[in-house]
Formats: sequence, C-alpha cells, structure tokens
Amino acid sequence: MLTMSIPIKSGKEIKIMKEACRRAARIMSELETKIDCGVTALHLDSFAEELMYKLNCSPAFKGYMGYPSSICVSVNSEVVHGIPDDSRILKSGDIVSIDLGVKYNGFYADIAATFGVGEISAAACNLIKVAKDALAIGISRSVSGARLGEISASIQDFVENNGYSVVRKFVGHGIGRDLHEEPEIPNFGSPNTGPYLENGMVLAIEPMVNEGSYQVEILDDGWTAVTSDGKISAHFEHTVLVWGNNPEVLTTF
Repeated sequence: MLTMSIPIKSGKEIKIMKEACRRAARIMSELETKIDCGVTALHLDSFAEELMYKLNCSPAFKGYMGYPSSICVSVNSEVVHGIPDDSRILKSGDIVSIDLGVKYNGFYADIAATFGVGEISAAACNLIKVAKDALAIGISRSVSGARLGEISASIQDFVENNGYSVVRKFVGHGIGRDLHEEPEIPNFGSPNTGPYLENGMVLAIEPMVNEGSYQVEILDDGWTAVTSDGKISAHFEHTVLVWGNNPEVLTTF
C-alpha cells in the first residue's frame, strides 16, 4: 500500500508562508480593480507580474511545466489555465477566473477567484456565489483530526445540491516549499476517507464549479481547460492553514 507523506510546517515556515500569502492576496485584490470592459488578459498578466516583483516575490506559474505566463486568466467556459494574450478582451457579461501563485523566500502561495465583468446575468452571479460558498464550506471542514474526505464530500454535496457540478480532472493540493505537495484534495468524494488532518498542514483548496456537466477538454494550446458542453465555470481558491478547530485562511483579500 502506498503511504502519503504530508508536510507539517514549523512555526518559522508558517510565518514565511503567511508573508507569501499576504503578497498573493494583495496582488489579487489589486487585479480585481483592473478587471473591466476593454481590458485584455495580457494586460492583467503584465500588471500582476510587475506587482509580484515590486513585492519581492516571483511568479510561481511562469515556466512551471512550460506554462508561459505569470497568471491564469480563464473566461466564461474556460475552467482553468487560460493563457493570457492580447486577443482576449473582456466585455460586459463575461465572468473571468484569475488564478495566481507567488514564491517568496522559498515558499509558495496560491489563490484564485472569479469576477463578473460589467453587468452579468443572474445565472452567472449565482454560479459565482455557489462556487465561493463551496470553498468556504470546504475550508470549514479543514480542522485537525478530520479526514481529508470531509473537505471533498462537503464541497461536492453543496455544489450538487445547488444544481451544479464539480470538476473532477483538477484538484486542490498541499502547498509549501513546492507549489504542489501532498495531499491531493479532490472536490468530490466520501467523508470517511483519506488521511487525517494535523496542525501545521497547509492546503490549497480550490473548487471549480461548472454550470453544466463536470467534464472538461483541453484546447490545442495544451493548457486551457474548457467545459465540454460550453457552459460557464467558476473557480475559487485559498491557501489554508490547519490549526485546531480554527482553520486559518492565509490568502484573505
């Protein structure tokens, strides 16, 4: 049987990760103010990268397994890993998911959020709300002594009870000295499964919620994942510290 080794962060490591996460959260907060009709995805990427270096951190995604950009910008039916370019111009009614990571003093932080552009439909607004609430529910289950499956099952149950689906192809993950550490954190599963959570574990929890089917396809660029049925998708992520019965969101913005 395979065993899973989930890193436990020391007090010193947690302190550094909190600094990394504060920087990631600030970048996301400032990106939110730049999202508007007529703005290109490439402009958002350039703005984020410049701010990362101003804050003495570096883009975690750029060059990772060949990814060419500093952030992911995914619009409407794009689920995740959208590559920013100047041909993608935001327009009223779009929803745009921003996923970004930074490296600071040897440690990583990861955060994602979905925003409306201009006036969005009631259906899009509700999808965004459900995805955001699903993340909050998953975080609330991230307590010491719980099993990892509690996070996964709670997200799936909430999303499906609201008439949406959770993406299966991509999952959350541990984070620390590496961008992706153990454990994998699916957004679906059974509550009484998986390893037990312990103080000092740091998790990147990230539900991706589709309006229609959970199935996705990868475009010819090798990165951009889109819904198979063309319906819209929303994505939220926080980096979370497991600590007793009070999980701490490190990327609050």
